[in-house]
Order: sequence, then structure tokens, then C-alpha cells
Amino acid sequence: MNDSSHFYRRRLPHYRERDAIYFVTWRLAAGRELSAPERDLVAAELQHFHGQRYELYAYVVMNDHVHALVRILDEKSLEKIIHSWKSFTTHAMQRRHGRRGRVWQDEYFDRIVRDEKELGQKFDYIQGNPWARWPELKDYSWVWPQPGNEEGGHGGPPHLDT
Repeated sequence: MNDSSHFYRRRLPHYRERDAIYFVTWRLAAGRELSAPERDLVAAELQHFHGQRYELYAYVVMNDHVHALVRILDEKSLEKIIHSWKSFTTHAMQRRHGRRGRVWQDEYFDRIVRDEKELGQKFDYIQGNPWARWPELKDYSWVWPQPGNEEGGHGGPPHLDT
């Protein structure tokens, strides 16, 4: 690893590299699911600092987990961004939706996207995740950018040189 990289371990290993794009997944606590209004809340929080603290390339908020493709801007850290997402949404769900107890699992999975091919694969995986689980779906509000929608998102898979 070069001087702009580092590694740490909790339950899972985490590698960090400056200007990397990360594929990130975090899950709800065991036995929990998100309602439609809670998914709206999580999606809004993911978008909140897009372009300021991070560049968000894609996300999907499922009933029991979240996937995101994200590049951290400036000197922010991925772990602080994810902590912010989880903390804000937990408190908001407790206040607005009457949630009690733990919402998210403590740990999360992240992977540095290594090349264009993997970036396209992760983007396609995120966009297809709802239909892989529920093939009968016609549409799904909590995936961004919407598949086939050239407006509002990046208009297709991102590129590593963006």
C-alpha cells in the first residue's frame, strides 16, 4: 500500500485508498425490515451530502440492507460517512416512525472498486438488486439512478476517471 492507503480491522477488514470508489453494504439488525417511509428516509439521507462530502454513483435501499457506490471527497473518511448515514437514519426512524432499539448491524462491508469492469458490475448489481429478489416488480422507488433513466443520475455506469 502506498502512503495514501491504510488498513484497519474490526470484524471485517477495511482497506482505504485516496480517491477510490467503494462498493458498500450494510444491513439491518437481525429480524428488522424497513418500511416504505423508512426507505424514503434512508434514500434521502444518502443523497443529502452528495457532491459535498462524497460523490454518490448509485444506491439501492432494500427492505433489509443498503448498497452504495461512493467516492469520498476531500479528507473525509468512509467510516465517518457511513456512521453518519446510520446514526442519522436510526435517530430519525426512532423519532418519526416509533422504532425502538437497534436498527443497523454494527459492521458493514466495503470493497475498493479496482477497474472499469468491476465498476460496471457493481453498478449493474445495485440497479438489478430489487428484481433479483422480487422478479415480479414493475418498478422500485429506492434505487438510484433509476434503471433506464438518463436524467437525475449519471446516465449509466460511472467511469473510474470521473
